[in-house]
Amino acid sequence: MKKNKHISIRIDEDVLQKFHYVSKYEDRSASGQIMYLINNCIREFEEKHGAIELLDKAEK
Repeated sequence: MKKNKHISIRIDEDVLQKFHYVSKYEDRSASGQIMYLINNCIREFEEKHGAIELLDKAEK
């Protein structure tokens, strides 16, 4: 079973409030908006540079 990982960041309160506003406007939760942005970032990177090859856990 694939286990999701958790990350935390420090963020200015004003930026966080604006981010929540944008997330709500896009009809996403804050977590959903972050995942959307991360996935877009990865997709754009791979389109420009090629697929990112992941190492097996044993190779890390």
